[in-house]
Amino acid sequence: MAQTKNKSASASGSASKSNSSSGSNNAGKTSNNTNHYSSQNGESGLLQELFLESMKDIYWAEKHLLKALPKMAKAATSEELKQSFVEHLEVTKEQITRLEQAFEMLGKKAQGKKCEAMDGLTKEADSIIEDTEKGTMTRDVGLIMAAQKVEHYEIATYGSLAQLAKTLGNNELADLMGQTLAEEKEADQLLTTIAENNINVEATTE
Repeated sequence: MAQTKNKSASASGSASKSNSSSGSNNAGKTSNNTNHYSSQNGESGLLQELFLESMKDIYWAEKHLLKALPKMAKAATSEELKQSFVEHLEVTKEQITRLEQAFEMLGKKAQGKKCEAMDGLTKEADSIIEDTEKGTMTRDVGLIMAAQKVEHYEIATYGSLAQLAKTLGNNELADLMGQTLAEEKEADQLLTTIAENNINVEATTE
């Protein structure tokens, strides 16, 4: 009987150790989960901050473009190209309003931060106007190239913002960015069509 009690006590002790060890492992798992959750929250906060900074960047870019588009329209030779710049000016105004709506959805004041990329792209357009002859299709070719560089920058920006908004769980904001993305893609395609219709070919004879 004494031996049986000893065995029982030993088994009980072993079970206690096992439970203690299991408890320790569970505590470790809980701690790891908590740390992982905190890490995710931190990353989400940083991502939200990046999203907001990108919004400020493109907001400045769009407002800056309001000044550049009339210059490009005035410099263009083809009436079709002139009209495309004028029409995109109105679209850009709507896009700015949409961005202001997005800031409001985030509970933030709409404000811009200088976009070095857009500043450089519009300066490039100015250089093309200065370096090409007025009234030529060659100038129009250069203007289309400059405008499409702008469109491609905007497509990349709005595409990224739409995807990030989805990642952050804000589908309404993603839809807003998606609307502008579609408009920028349409503008880019229109410029390609204008170039292919006659401008590129006519420029070869100058």
